[in-house]
This record gives sequence, structure tokens and C-alpha cells, in this order.
Amino acid sequence: MGDFGTVLQTPGVEEVCRLRGSVGFMAYHGGNLELMTDVIARRAAETSGASLYAVMQPDGVREHFPSTTVDRASSAALGRFLDHVEIVITVHGFGRRGMFGSLLLGGQNREFATHVGSTLRTHLPAYEIITDVDAIPSQLRGMHDRNPVNLPVHRGVQIELPPRVRGTSPLWWDWEGPGLTPHTESLIDGLAQAASTWMTTRGRSDSR
Repeated sequence: MGDFGTVLQTPGVEEVCRLRGSVGFMAYHGGNLELMTDVIARRAAETSGASLYAVMQPDGVREHFPSTTVDRASSAALGRFLDHVEIVITVHGFGRRGMFGSLLLGGQNREFATHVGSTLRTHLPAYEIITDVDAIPSQLRGMHDRNPVNLPVHRGVQIELPPRVRGTSPLWWDWEGPGLTPHTESLIDGLAQAASTWMTTRGRSDSR
């Protein structure tokens, strides 16, 4: 296991920062590490007009680093992103027996988690959308103060996605397209709607 700053210096690792709206999407375990997380975050950000910060590891590199090592001191781009956005959705992947149909919504902004969860339930009715922090495994809750999901002024939501909804499970081995799997497309639509409706109803006046 490495750290964020070291991974950024690894040949082939790509860092992306796009500053748009006050809601941001993050996927710093993207590329070959937590498959499809960067694609999901990028598509949802583009659709909703949200900002984006992502780190993609290339084929042949799969270096996991703790979220608490993701520090603006290691990345000017990350610093610009955190200064620009007010609230974030960080996109992660996980796989755990008994939870392949569950999406876990952690992070310190529980009002935002409820909003995102309610929106996702309308787009992914076959999945269990868990917004009760006590029902989320402790290491997947995203509650640490140094976790990037909690660094913007209004903090945010950490969403943990199982392989099935990312289109990377055996369920989709015979999927030939076009485009992403239907579940992944529905997820992206739900995340984009959650971000855009939050921006519309709260704007830049959220004082939470």
C-alpha cells in the first residue's frame, strides 16, 4: 500500500481536474484500481455541470492508498478543486460478500446523503441504497476528517459501488453494448440528477 503523493509520481498515472459547478465529483482511485469509478464520476459531472477531480492508474499499475493520504500538499490540482467546490460526491468501488446489490452512502453530510440516496432509489430500484451510517461497515463510512469527502466547506457523500452496478461483475460478461451496461447508465443518470437538483435548490447559499 502506497500513499497519494507517491502514486501521482508513478509513470502513466493521469490526474484530471475540471472546474465547473459548486458540486464536485471525485474518483481518485480510478483507472485500473477501482474499475469504472472515474468513468462514472466523469460522466455524471459532465451531465450535471459539476466539477471533477479524478486520478486514473494505467494497466499494470494497481496501487491502493488510504483516502486520508489524499492531501492538497501533494497536488496543486486537488487544491484548486477543493477551493472551488462547496460539496462533493466521492465515487469508490468495493466488493464484499452479501453486499453485491448494495450501494453505501457515507460521508459527513448526512442531509446530502439522504438527497443522493432518495434520487438513486428511483433510478436503481433493484439495489439496496444504504444511507444509515450504522449499517455501513466502519472502514467504508468515510467519516474521518481527513477523508477528501469531508474537506470542502459543506463536506459531502462517499458512495461505495459494488461491481454489479459498475458493470464489472460476471453478470455482464456477455454485454456487448452499445455503451455502458444499463445499470451503470442508470447510476450515472441518478448521480447527475442528484447533483443538478442540489445545485438548483441550494445554489451557493447552502450554509450547512
